Amino acid sequence: MKVKRRQSGLTLTEMAVVVATIALLVGIGLPAVRALLKSFESESGAKTMISSALASARAIAAKEQSYAGIRFQKAYDPSAPDPMNASQYMVFIIHDTQIKPSVRGNLGCRAVEGLNPIKLPDSVGVMDLKLGSQTDEKVNTDGEINDPYKLVDVTTFSILFSPSGKLMLHTHKAQNGNNIGNIINDSVFNTKSSIQNKIGMFLEDQDQASIQPVDELSRSHFFIYDRAQFKQAYNRGRAWSDYLRKLEPIYINAYTGTMISTD
Repeated sequence: MKVKRRQSGLTLTEMAVVVATIALLVGIGLPAVRALLKSFESESGAKTMISSALASARAIAAKEQSYAGIRFQKAYDPSAPDPMNASQYMVFIIHDTQIKPSVRGNLGCRAVEGLNPIKLPDSVGVMDLKLGSQTDEKVNTDGEINDPYKLVDVTTFSILFSPSGKLMLHTHKAQNGNNIGNIINDSVFNTKSSIQNKIGMFLEDQDQASIQPVDELSRSHFFIYDRAQFKQAYNRGRAWSDYLRKLEPIYINAYTGTMISTD
């Protein structure tokens, strides 16, 4: 007696139904995925990233019993050094007694080993809107934000916490933390010549060079800006009057490290 074996698998009709169902689910899901990705590119997404970084920096300060924080800075590309188009990052920094500040009592800082810089969304940027490390002059005219060096200045600053986790305003500099003899091989902060040789991402603070001529005071607040809107106003020569003056500061609670928005 012959036993009829049942064939396993899908018929053509069943396969068509499965394909149609998958296509429908993909069609429904893609807008949600796009919306999720877009949220990370928005100001709210940047705030979430910054909030997490601040919490991590406080934890590092407490664990290492040292001053620690995050530094906002644009990456330096020797082949395209225009800061307007450069990506901005958050770099975890920590006090290192081997790095000598310009003035006794100030802090010398380096990048925290093992923690990679965190890239901010390309659509937004962060500024302190203060020029110069000696006078900390507030930007309040178009002429004070009208060239690449000033743009580098206002987008380069640090937020520091004490070993107890309290926000501190402390004069400091961020430098190469791996200078052994004549070999400078820090993959984060480095000199122009080293970065040209593909070593390092960010220009270190050096006396009479790079980012700041002398040590700079850390900050207690900052501004998040839309890079496209800022660029348009900047190109018109009206970066402050048409855009920056409308921004509201975001303060940091000195005891919890959380952000406080004024809007």
